[in-house]
Amino acid sequence: MKTEDLYRIFTEESTGVSTDSRTIKKGQLFFALWGQNFNGNKYAEEALDKGASYAVIDDPAFETDRTILVDDTLLELMGLATHHRKMTNAKVLAITGTNGKTTTKELIASIMSKKFKVHYTKGNLNNEIGLPMTILSAPRDVEMMILEMGANHIGEIRTLCNIARPDYGIITNIGNAHIEGFGSFEGVLKAKSELYEYLRKVNGIAIYNDKNPYLTEKIYKLINRGVPYSNPTGVDLVVEALPSEMNLAVRVKYQHRTHDIQTALFGSYNLENVTAAIATGLFLGVSMEDILEEVVKYQPGNNRSQIKTTPDNTIVCDSYNANPTSMALAIKSFSELKAGKKAVILGDMLELGEKSEEEHLKLVEQVKVLNAEKVLLVGSNFKKASSGTGFLSFSDVNELRNYLRKKPLKGTFVLVKGSRGIALEKVYDLL
Repeated sequence: MKTEDLYRIFTEESTGVSTDSRTIKKGQLFFALWGQNFNGNKYAEEALDKGASYAVIDDPAFETDRTILVDDTLLELMGLATHHRKMTNAKVLAITGTNGKTTTKELIASIMSKKFKVHYTKGNLNNEIGLPMTILSAPRDVEMMILEMGANHIGEIRTLCNIARPDYGIITNIGNAHIEGFGSFEGVLKAKSELYEYLRKVNGIAIYNDKNPYLTEKIYKLINRGVPYSNPTGVDLVVEALPSEMNLAVRVKYQHRTHDIQTALFGSYNLENVTAAIATGLFLGVSMEDILEEVVKYQPGNNRSQIKTTPDNTIVCDSYNANPTSMALAIKSFSELKAGKKAVILGDMLELGEKSEEEHLKLVEQVKVLNAEKVLLVGSNFKKASSGTGFLSFSDVNELRNYLRKKPLKGTFVLVKGSRGIALEKVYDLL
């Protein structure tokens, strides 16, 4: 079946798209994708029984009168998303980078909503499956899509760009993450720069941090049309952090006016994300008044730079993910807090490959000078790296939970950060 014909079924005979037979909703179009350990074609019948309008399959053994046979279900999902992206006539802004993608995306989405009908990536649906699903959930009259692009190997951003076909792009920063898939820092830089390469090909526009030497060098080499954070409209923009006890406070200077605002974000490392959002808003025609209103209103969620106050402690919840760059920045910001008792709960950083031991040792050295009342480390990498330091280490989060039940923290400022796979969110109810 041609993509155009499948698109007609998608628009006229379905209520959307699903890839999970367990959560399929009545009327949805089910795509039977393959995983490492499963054949999605086997779940087509279940999806149809639960009310799917049709099941898109790529194995003839599972054909029925309500299946649509294609050569490759994942490629067909991607193609359908690209077709929908073209049919909407929306402008697309793609955001990638080592850290700050989600916060930057959500800030920009809030700001752009003041002027456009916006659709953006929810949660972490930023890979070769999540990105098409995000695009396909956009209404036909959407005016701007803001799409997060994640990657853990070279070539992935290129694939996502070919699906989404962005008009604008932002690389938030470059750091050490997913080294296992990229091989080195240079590999990370090469992979993220695939967004710039795509924009050059289509004469798109990169909005970039001109204080970042790696990105600035790539801009000069790759991009025809670049818009620096410091001058998004032909007028100088200055965004700087102000002294603040807990949340990030910001001073913005633009058109001979100065604005001081307080955000709900923890840590000076979020200054780059706020700057990206302000510069993008100005470049795309949103007023400074509307931009600052949305930055102040923005509440971080999903354990990203969140500050929570419980009856016992104040917690910096930053446990959604971690890599050496984001971990070091979070610890530095936490060290600058003027607080009495401090404790840090850190979980292993995953997917670092042969760099893992070196990076965990570096962070243990950084934590040594933090003067925290307690240092609680979770995972085999930190356990090995912290040997002989006197820090408490735990094999997994359940072992840490048992410890906190016996020796709870009270009256303490607590930083919680680790890779998603360590599941440190399981300790919040004990803090």
